[in-house]
Amino acid sequence: LSPPGDSYGVLPRPCHALVLLNPQSGSGRALDDFQAVVQPMLAEADIATTVFVTERAHHAHEKVRDEDLSQWDTLVVMSGDGLLFEVVNGLMERPDWKEAMKKPLCILPGGSGNALAASINYYAGYDHVAKKKLLTNCTFILCKGLYTQMDLVSLSTASGKRFFSFLGFGWGFISDVDIDSEKYRWLGSARFTLGTLQCLAKLRVYHGRLSYLPISAEQGSSPAPRDASAPVTNGHIPRPAGTEAPGFLPPDSLLAPLGQPVPAHWTVVPEEEFVLVYAIYQSHLGTNLLMAPAARLHDGCIHLFYMKAGISRVTLLKLFLAMSRGTHLDLNCPHLSYVPVRAFRLEPRVAAGVMTVDGEALACEPVQG
Repeated sequence: LSPPGDSYGVLPRPCHALVLLNPQSGSGRALDDFQAVVQPMLAEADIATTVFVTERAHHAHEKVRDEDLSQWDTLVVMSGDGLLFEVVNGLMERPDWKEAMKKPLCILPGGSGNALAASINYYAGYDHVAKKKLLTNCTFILCKGLYTQMDLVSLSTASGKRFFSFLGFGWGFISDVDIDSEKYRWLGSARFTLGTLQCLAKLRVYHGRLSYLPISAEQGSSPAPRDASAPVTNGHIPRPAGTEAPGFLPPDSLLAPLGQPVPAHWTVVPEEEFVLVYAIYQSHLGTNLLMAPAARLHDGCIHLFYMKAGISRVTLLKLFLAMSRGTHLDLNCPHLSYVPVRAFRLEPRVAAGVMTVDGEALACEPVQG
């Protein structure tokens, strides 16, 4: 069932797809799986493919940023979530990003972390599956050719970087598992199980301040209107509406600049010691982790989870086991909090621990989205 107001487009027939494929992703089977599973199905659906095999980091980023994309009807990413992150951010760096971002994107699971593919499989109402079955389901969705809108979250860091993220931002335990388990990529999704057990053994606590704009607060009381002649957003003074130059990125209208306090109608979490903070915008954090069962592709919502220090290793493990079925919130764990928000800010006390955006590592610094 689609939420009211979601409209669907349909790919043309015949259709020409640019397939961006990372042969190193996951356990290194993406190219074989593409030829064995995907290509025969696409041929039957009248979808012709140009396959671009990436040879290094940022290769896909540069390709979609610089290339004339008009010859393709859709961009297909056959990899883990990291390659789609490259593609989205490459598209957002184009002067014609507004047009480029209208091109339908398709994800086919070819990595060890296939969170978006698992989420779309879930939204489509299919049974929970993994590996070849998940790939077949996602290819079938591409063959049907229906596409709809997906939210992106704009993330800004204290050092002035800006990213566009489709999956989630994390700090603490989950990000540690993600990055520490990179060395076990050959295990496929089992790398996360091994990583979880290793990170449980050396459970760390992270110190910082977390603030957010809850959806309820935003609907209930709107902030005091700013002087309309000079709305300052994110440290820039945007042009009046309708006069944006090509390439001018959308302003972060809900955020105060990182050096300033958060707006008064935001909530500041009283505790400052965390085991993890994770802001997710899709249902799945991995093939076997249904973290935000309420999430939808286009719900305008950031699903914010944070876990306060003091949780035992046994309880943390129980929560992760329950997350495979999406029942972790039913355990009513006092250390775990979940809030649907429109925006958030995280200010680490010291640059400790790794931050991740869509599974890719970031330096630890203040960030908001």
